[in-house]
Amino acid sequence: MDVSTPNVVLIHAHDLGRYLGCYGTDIDTPAIDEFAENGALFENHFVTAPQCSPSRGSLMTGRHPHVNGLMGLAHGDWELHDDERILPHYLSDAGYETHLFGLQHISQDTDRLRYDHIHSEGNLYPGVSPTVHQANKARNVASVVASFLERGGFDTPFFASVGFFECHRTEEETGRFGFHGAQYDFDDPEEIQPLPYLPDRRGLRHDLAEMRGMVYAIDDAVGTILDAIEEAELADETVVVFTTEHGIAFPRAKGSCYDAGLEAALVLRVPDVAEDGRRYDELLSNVDVLPTLLELVDLDVPDEIEGRSFLGLLTDREYDPRERVFAEMSWHDLYNPVRAIRTERYKYIRSFWRLPKAYLPKDIFASESGREVRERYCIPTRPYEELYDLRDAPQEDDNVAFEPRYQDVRESLSRQLYEWMDETDDPLLDGPIVPGNYEQMLRWPHESA
Repeated sequence: MDVSTPNVVLIHAHDLGRYLGCYGTDIDTPAIDEFAENGALFENHFVTAPQCSPSRGSLMTGRHPHVNGLMGLAHGDWELHDDERILPHYLSDAGYETHLFGLQHISQDTDRLRYDHIHSEGNLYPGVSPTVHQANKARNVASVVASFLERGGFDTPFFASVGFFECHRTEEETGRFGFHGAQYDFDDPEEIQPLPYLPDRRGLRHDLAEMRGMVYAIDDAVGTILDAIEEAELADETVVVFTTEHGIAFPRAKGSCYDAGLEAALVLRVPDVAEDGRRYDELLSNVDVLPTLLELVDLDVPDEIEGRSFLGLLTDREYDPRERVFAEMSWHDLYNPVRAIRTERYKYIRSFWRLPKAYLPKDIFASESGREVRERYCIPTRPYEELYDLRDAPQEDDNVAFEPRYQDVRESLSRQLYEWMDETDDPLLDGPIVPGNYEQMLRWPHESA
């Protein structure tokens, strides 16, 4: 195989953020930690949206949600624009054989994704049925990937998208949304570190202890896949990327544009390029992953791609660091129109609706964690503008938007955010965004199309 066209394995997990040992969390994730030691880890990688489909859409298109059209959940009323191209499209056109393992969650129409082979059952939504839930668990998906690699016979380079169910919450018989602690290894809630941006309460510790069992399952699965690549003697010709689509499913994380909601792991190994355990603190967005992979396999990066390749950073060639990243949210299970800009030091968040202090998606609202903090976050209202000095308030708990000494910063970031929205034709500038076909929703049953 021509090493200029390496295999590409993209592993992605739900609702995990950076809750990994290699990112400083008090949890044992030996497979991913070792992977980072033999690859490259990015300390300041953020996503475009603190929710599943929009963030994954950006990962796969290199474009922000309001640009590619996927501004809400793919199993709801949202889809990528008809002419959107995603990573498997580019690689397929370049001669790659493309494979989908496990979840994808960016389209209800799998045919649009144009994978050559789909090895998944119910690859869209993680909680559709117990059968789908079981099939897309990390260890089961990894077993299928390992069998695929064991068969060998790769005459052409391949791309494999590998999506895990974990760490997604699902509804239990009690109506509570949890992490199925009985199905995973369950840590002692009293022996773990609480989350720094939330109060230390019993229900939060309980949920966190359950979630850690899912993290162990993800780590085991990543180890299985990496071992299978080695045993198939493909390590020297395979790029492996491990990433996550947004922060963990806890209050002020998933569903919020605070760092805890936008932070994501990004660890990769590129033979002869990124395999020495270096850690990078440059600011990255997940729209940057696609152009980096395209450049890595010697493909042109189209002008319409918003992300920028960071391959130069890995190869010590010329690289222009980002000064800012943008993030957004429009729809999840409720309307939550927010746009945000982050620099190395500051975060500016602009809300466009009268909203609670912190938006809690349904799976968090109806969890033990949600019950602990509803009064704190669901009753008070959120200011339309938030500005955080991340040097002084890394947990984003001191809004300085209206302090006199920060007015120059506030005005500059507000202007930059508006200019970005204007340049990218953000529909939010024209008023509220409605899901699906609004004209069809307004039409009376007796009216024809």
